Amino acid sequence: MAKITFIQPDGSPLIVDAQPGDSVMVAATAAGVDGIAAECGGSCMCATCHCLVETGPIGALPEMEDAERDTLEFTAEQMQPASRLTCQITVSEALDGLVLRVVGR
Repeated sequence: MAKITFIQPDGSPLIVDAQPGDSVMVAATAAGVDGIAAECGGSCMCATCHCLVETGPIGALPEMEDAERDTLEFTAEQMQPASRLTCQITVSEALDGLVLRVVGR
């Protein structure tokens, strides 16, 4: 398990026990993280799982691929250097301690 903290839109933190192999989006929706709608079900199409990477093992995150970058460029919330789609991040033990801020909603 990896403990991932989500800072929800109201500023409250929610620590989630995320299962390795799942996407961070799946872990967030299973735990009821406010602001992670996941409308496209993880197909990198809607950006309703947009978060900002705050702290933690940032070097353990996979590189952003072109599809994720393209989707983020056309979101309602402006893309920032720390922007990521949680559907594109696979949970691993190396992500233990990651802190993400939910964007919008």
